[in-house]
Amino acid sequence: MKIYLTLLWQEELGFSMIDLLIVAFYFLLVLAAALSGKQKKVGTSEEYFLSSRSLKWPSIAFSTIATNIGGYQIMGMMGSAYLYGLAQASLEINAVQGILLASFIFIPYFLRYRVTTITQFIKIRLGNSVALIYSLANILLFSTIIIGAALFWGAYAVDYVFSEYFSLLSEDRLTRILILILILGLFSAVYTYLGGLSAVVRTDIIQFVVLLLGGVIILFTAVHHLGGWSQLYVKTPKMMHLHLPFNHEKLPWTHIFGLFLLNINYWCANQSIVQRSLAAKNLKHAQIGLMVGGLMKYVMAIIIVVPGIALFGILGQNGLSDPDMAFPYLVNNYLPIGAKGIVLCALFASLMSTVDSTFNSLATLWSIDIYKEYLNKKASDHEMIEAGRRAILFSFISGVTIGILLLYLKFSDPDAAFTHTLNELRYYINCGIVVIICAAVFLVAPNHRITFITFLSTIIFQFLFKYFFLDMNYFIRAMWIILLGFTMIYILSKSRIRNSIELFHSGSKEINIMGVVMLISLIFLHIIFH
Repeated sequence: MKIYLTLLWQEELGFSMIDLLIVAFYFLLVLAAALSGKQKKVGTSEEYFLSSRSLKWPSIAFSTIATNIGGYQIMGMMGSAYLYGLAQASLEINAVQGILLASFIFIPYFLRYRVTTITQFIKIRLGNSVALIYSLANILLFSTIIIGAALFWGAYAVDYVFSEYFSLLSEDRLTRILILILILGLFSAVYTYLGGLSAVVRTDIIQFVVLLLGGVIILFTAVHHLGGWSQLYVKTPKMMHLHLPFNHEKLPWTHIFGLFLLNINYWCANQSIVQRSLAAKNLKHAQIGLMVGGLMKYVMAIIIVVPGIALFGILGQNGLSDPDMAFPYLVNNYLPIGAKGIVLCALFASLMSTVDSTFNSLATLWSIDIYKEYLNKKASDHEMIEAGRRAILFSFISGVTIGILLLYLKFSDPDAAFTHTLNELRYYINCGIVVIICAAVFLVAPNHRITFITFLSTIIFQFLFKYFFLDMNYFIRAMWIILLGFTMIYILSKSRIRNSIELFHSGSKEINIMGVVMLISLIFLHIIFH
């Protein structure tokens, strides 16, 4: 009966057995990779949360970038590229700013203290109160908005592009997406629960390869139907600019200044991103891993943005009523049998690589920063691991709950800007986190109480700026708030900024050269595609 239904499904919907086998093989491969280390029982908390500090640069690079790319990010950015052209790539390539800061300033500092979480570093530099508020803020964000939004938008994107393939689950779209949220969330939670960071990294490497392969297929398919790479400048010359006018509503060229500071939050102060570097075998591997990841951001910018530009060249400005249809249009109209299966796996990979990393980082923050510090100071390694695992189960429930809530909000009011509202709430906290981490790293002796008050003040600043400067671009608003907060701590603490010798650290001369090359490459990209 099952075989008959499968064959009928394929016949009616055009879903090939090749595509089905590719998807099945992908999930089996991810599961096998996740469980491959189970023969060696996880014994210590350092093994579980930091993979025994043994990660080499390829694992750091590929796992970090896989975590960075989300399912709806692919759809959303490709749609934005259809509207704004190459300017959308600015958000990707300028990540190199934050990656270089992390490589040469923040990560060396963290590794010097051999911390497991960023919270531990903040505690050393800024005291218990600031450390606690940082940890609780991140635990709250991870367990609700981050996981919930990733599950919802990932499942939504999968069904949006491949809805006909999943009709066997349910004819009702809302039900289908709900099932996908549950299945993908549970699958990611299970292997993270069992294997910790080691399992996450192993699966992330596979997911990165799948992401890259799926992206390359879409890229070359789109460029082929446009007529070749040269046609990008022939048919879409106005779309091939990184910089839009300063009065552009969404992406004025001035946004790069605010983006520079917000990149500090993501690449230097985000536990889910930084954790791989904290688990590095040594500083050299951490720095090389991060910078190779930076090079991958260039590749991902091409993969995500160029297909949107190419589709604009194929269809014209009025070709799509909804820009978010760019990715589904390319998949459904141009991809052959087999390629669709790979791209579907790429969407699954983009979702799971984000969710599993967030699960693991949340477990680390809870176990190390809260459970060990406040609830059970004498906790054994076993107790800490179990506390982390309970946190994963809790965050699975809370994340799925938020994901389902977002699902029902989306279907009850498709035009509602609830995601934007949630992001605004997250951004309010992110600005304060940038102020905290910059005070901890760049200032010699920041006052703990003043830093705590300033963090809370940045949230107030957000509301004031939004009220009095309603039309100000978010990136610009964030820039002024971060600069204002840091200046307050600097002046009121009567501290001094560390000199460059104290700030910059490198594992070798070769790494220094690599960093300079990356910086020059970023500058040249801005010059060439201005």
